Amino acid sequence: MKLDVLNIENKKTDVKISDSTFGKEFNETLVHQAVVTYLAGSRQGSHKQKTRSEVRGGGKKPYRQKGTGRARAGTIRSPIWRGGGVTFASTPRNYSKKINKKMYRSAISSIFSELHRQDRLLAIEQPKFKSPKTKDMHAFLKKLDLEKALIILDEMDINLYLSARNIPHVDVVTVKEINPVILLRSEKVAVTPAAFKLIEAWV
Repeated sequence: MKLDVLNIENKKTDVKISDSTFGKEFNETLVHQAVVTYLAGSRQGSHKQKTRSEVRGGGKKPYRQKGTGRARAGTIRSPIWRGGGVTFASTPRNYSKKINKKMYRSAISSIFSELHRQDRLLAIEQPKFKSPKTKDMHAFLKKLDLEKALIILDEMDINLYLSARNIPHVDVVTVKEINPVILLRSEKVAVTPAAFKLIEAWV
């Protein structure tokens, strides 16, 4: 299949894309698994609370066992005491889940295919900026109707990245930085011809 390459000069060019990569059926179950795995791997898991054995102090019995009229107590660091430990304390853990590379790549391919069916996948000619200029980038995006878009490059162009950094709803990434979440949340996905080749080789 072919996609028209959008550019500000309105030159008519196209790029060939693979049917096997961008023409798959949408596998919702697989995509969901890839999204859950990615989000789980993004969690830090560094939460920590102290149990009654980790709280400082409390070695001495606060008062005698009998005769005070109060409930018996063995330590002031009991969870029912102010300043005591936490009953079911949070501990650091690893939230990451495993997904096979083949399944992950297949999920990415499925997302790209669905974006293509919904006319949200576009091919663009990569703009060249001599220096970072948000105004020029905004004009470029407005002309191509990409004011809310994810732009995928083969290699990072620092001037392009800095020009788009302060524009809301616009992200510039390389093929290596693609993930299922950023693809699904983007209104439109604009890919350069060179990036298309890398995606096909990867997926």
